[in-house]
Amino acid sequence: MISTNMKELVANSSSIRAMFEEGKKLSLLYGDDNVFDFSLGNPNLNPPEIINKHITNIISTENPLNLHGYMNNSGYEDVRINIANFLNKKHNINLNEENILMCCGAAAGLNVVLKTILNPNDEVIVFAPFFGEYKHYINNHLGKIVVIPPTHDFQPDLITLANSITANTKAVVINTPNNPTGIIYSHTTLKEISKILDKKQKEFKTSIHLISDEPYREIVYDNISVPYILKYYDNSFVVYSYSKSLSLPGERIGYIVTNSTMDDFENVIQGLNVANRILGFVNAPSLFQKVIANSLGLEVDINEYKKNRDLLYNHLINLGFSCIKPNGAFYLFPKSPIENDLDFVNKAKDFNLLLVPGSAFGAPGYFRLAYCISYEKIKNSLPSFTKLAEYYNLNKK
Repeated sequence: MISTNMKELVANSSSIRAMFEEGKKLSLLYGDDNVFDFSLGNPNLNPPEIINKHITNIISTENPLNLHGYMNNSGYEDVRINIANFLNKKHNINLNEENILMCCGAAAGLNVVLKTILNPNDEVIVFAPFFGEYKHYINNHLGKIVVIPPTHDFQPDLITLANSITANTKAVVINTPNNPTGIIYSHTTLKEISKILDKKQKEFKTSIHLISDEPYREIVYDNISVPYILKYYDNSFVVYSYSKSLSLPGERIGYIVTNSTMDDFENVIQGLNVANRILGFVNAPSLFQKVIANSLGLEVDINEYKKNRDLLYNHLINLGFSCIKPNGAFYLFPKSPIENDLDFVNKAKDFNLLLVPGSAFGAPGYFRLAYCISYEKIKNSLPSFTKLAEYYNLNKK
């Protein structure tokens, strides 16, 4: 018999995964070419070709016992040195291998950080809309999620942030470029968040951590820059994943960066290592640590995602949907034409369109589309969106 808590989690399983499974059923009924699944943020671009060459070379040249054996819980030292040097050059900062912990993707990285810093009932602030799994990650470690409602432009509500911080606030999580909106937080915004947290730390005589979840850092359009939070705030972590930038979601590889200026730095580093071990991750996949060390600076062809964004965004706007054009990630987050976003995405299934309700991201009244599918598939889906818009008389409003 599973636990009462797990029963509740199963009953309220991920809307994204549920829609993905629904898509497989519809594909069996109508054929894959006639079903348009925008539910899952699963990259459709191949990894850079040289990745396979790196894999082959590493397997053929490395000592198998070393390559497939245990290492320090934080990962191979040479890999961490390479990543630290890469980040130093890219962001003009000063890291070494001690600042880097290799992890099993960003999901694992967030759990490792939260396990390290949270006491029971500590509060973690997130800005809606947010990746729905955050609430589970926080709950995993007995924390309490505090949700700041969305603004009209999906930028952080800084006044509400300041008013929401209490003596129990242990962390604020940001995600930029954002899932589900594709919005990027500006340098000014991050500076203001940092000022607020600094002020509140002094007020409550505590440490408040800023955790930047960055799987989409490289998925950026229109020459927009993504600020690096370590340059603005002392008590900051960056959690990075190669799932999107290199199209490697199944390999579960990423890293945590801990700012050198963090309070109690040495104990935090030790805590991250222990958390990585006792959560059952032990260490990041050994082969792909080596692959990443040889692939720093590589990324998929972002122009393919930009083409997808422009095609779908322009069509939806022309149909009468309301949507902020994203500068990053590979999602659109339009406003639902009706108040109940769940009813809307259910109706969309009648047109073989699989969308995710905004409620899954703490923002009811919206819906998310993941445009990380083929350009041809998006092009073929446009008549279905037209019919959906006609059903709701969007062009007549």
